[in-house]
Amino acid sequence: MLYIEHATILTPAERIADGALLADGDRIVALGPAAATPCPPGAQVLDASGLLLTPGFIDLQLNGAFGLDFTATPQAIWEVGAGLARYGVTAFLPTIITSPPATVAAAQQVVSAGPPAGYRGATPLGLHLEGPFLNPAKRGAHNPRHLRQPDPAAVADWSPAQGVRLVTLAPELPGALDVTRVLHERGVVVSAGHSLADYAEAQAGFAAGITYGTHLFNAMPPLDHRAPGLPGALLTDRRPSAGLIADGIHVHPAVVALAWQMRGATQLNLVTDAMAALGMPPGRYRLGDWDVDVDATSARLADGRLAGSLLSLDLAVRNLIAWTGCAPEAALATVTTVPAALLGLGPQRGLLAPGAAADLVLLTPDLQVALTVIAGQVVYSTL
Repeated sequence: MLYIEHATILTPAERIADGALLADGDRIVALGPAAATPCPPGAQVLDASGLLLTPGFIDLQLNGAFGLDFTATPQAIWEVGAGLARYGVTAFLPTIITSPPATVAAAQQVVSAGPPAGYRGATPLGLHLEGPFLNPAKRGAHNPRHLRQPDPAAVADWSPAQGVRLVTLAPELPGALDVTRVLHERGVVVSAGHSLADYAEAQAGFAAGITYGTHLFNAMPPLDHRAPGLPGALLTDRRPSAGLIADGIHVHPAVVALAWQMRGATQLNLVTDAMAALGMPPGRYRLGDWDVDVDATSARLADGRLAGSLLSLDLAVRNLIAWTGCAPEAALATVTTVPAALLGLGPQRGLLAPGAAADLVLLTPDLQVALTVIAGQVVYSTL
């Protein structure tokens, strides 16, 4: 058992000063004011005085980190996952960008086989397949050789049971709505992205089962007051939530604030879209088939196009607070309750409550990660 005492506990509903939490194995069994939450004999005790206790962070779009790219090397999922706790990430969707079917199958096998013996790291919740059903005109850093038209036969083995949790596609492509319906019925989250969809086409996608938007504003038409397009639909329709890369490069801070005003703590999801250079020095790294040049702030192809980010999820939360003035509790919801709800994992993940996963983060008052607990085990600590 693990007993954390004297923390300020942040939940969506309240802030508990001098709180305590008890985890037994991989589950939370009790939390509340420390005076009303006793420590059982024999429990490991952590003094969290001066720290904030939050649910573990969930990243729905991560291409790689620590020099490793999931599309080029799907087996790297576990090695990367072992290092993500330093950023407060306790669960994630490894993202496979547009690639041959054999690459997707290999990644499915890695996830389905489960972790290696003794694994201590973030939990892959399944794959995010970003492509191959993307609009070539908005392909970004995706290899056009591997793009294809949507076809239900091509997704015959895509389901949560077979390791696929989220699929990004362009809803305006012929056959995209049929594929959306098939995947939605299987419980796969379908997202609109890398798309030139107009407002009506986006709405048709939502009606067919699209419930998310991939990296809002990026790889889609610009927001126009006469032609709102996909970004306008994602900002105003109440059905989908939307992912956002809050690094100040993919989206200007003022536009991040606009998205926050429109979507808020229940429908905005911060993602990193981080690539292999996360946690590494500037240099040249892989993203799928491409070499990517990385400086101190961004990752770009030779022609200047952005190719993922260098953003960590804890920094994204701090950026959101700095650019919007929102409360920490609200910002933290974008990386906890929102992604968990999108994947249908609440109340098991993304919140602090009895019966929920014991995936926890202790943060300093300025929201730096001090300690990360995954499945009831301390896997990262600066204390």
